[in-house]
Amino acid sequence: MKTYMECWISVAAALFSQALAGEPELVESLPKPLTANSFGFAATLSGDEAGRFAVVLDGAILESPLVGEGVDQRAGWGELLREVADAALGELLAKTGKKCRIEKFEETSGESQTSQAFQLKSADRAWTILVRDEVRAPKPAVQPAAEPSVKSAQAPPAAMSPGAALSPGTALSPGIELLLDVELEATVRFGCREMPLGEILDLGPGDVVQLDRHVADPVDLIVGDKIVARGEVVLVNGNFGLRVTEVAAPRKRLESIRCLF
Repeated sequence: MKTYMECWISVAAALFSQALAGEPELVESLPKPLTANSFGFAATLSGDEAGRFAVVLDGAILESPLVGEGVDQRAGWGELLREVADAALGELLAKTGKKCRIEKFEETSGESQTSQAFQLKSADRAWTILVRDEVRAPKPAVQPAAEPSVKSAQAPPAAMSPGAALSPGTALSPGIELLLDVELEATVRFGCREMPLGEILDLGPGDVVQLDRHVADPVDLIVGDKIVARGEVVLVNGNFGLRVTEVAAPRKRLESIRCLF
């Protein structure tokens, strides 16, 4: 079933190519830091899906009259993004039957985190557009469980699942506590590809190397030669970051420090 984000991408790709000068194309990309004069707009939704949806654009986009000659570019982008937000609600209703409305649409100077990144590409230029999606279907209310009349014997603790993280009270093997302050180099891997030596020698500025991973797939966090976690790339105060979505079992993570022994 389509989400609001998916509807927004579909509508934005169509409207940007129709309404903007030069018919630029909206394509997904990796997040990139924006310039200091970046700007954006945020819509607050309510209804069958609710939350905040923000779009931030690179300030360099204001240097090109994409929304029309002699037009206030910043204001023009605000009107266009509001139109996209409204049209995405219509598509969400048509595709899923979910009814939502925009409670508030306001300007935002930037976002600390990013859900997805795009490039708006014209014939000779490209601009970064970052989206933060916090729109979700409201969770149903959970009724509190009734207190049992008779207390049963305490059940043994459940085994830790393969993706569970170490909790503060987790017992460690003897001697491991001595290594907890050791700093290890962690690397984020977006993907890889095998290439013939000839192609590597022929690489030059401007060449594009396609990796074996889709832009929507999680990236790997590697310590040593072990994958210890996976997640999605975000921006944190202008720097790249990794929001962890899954982690390896504690034993697998500890194996990544075997180079210390």
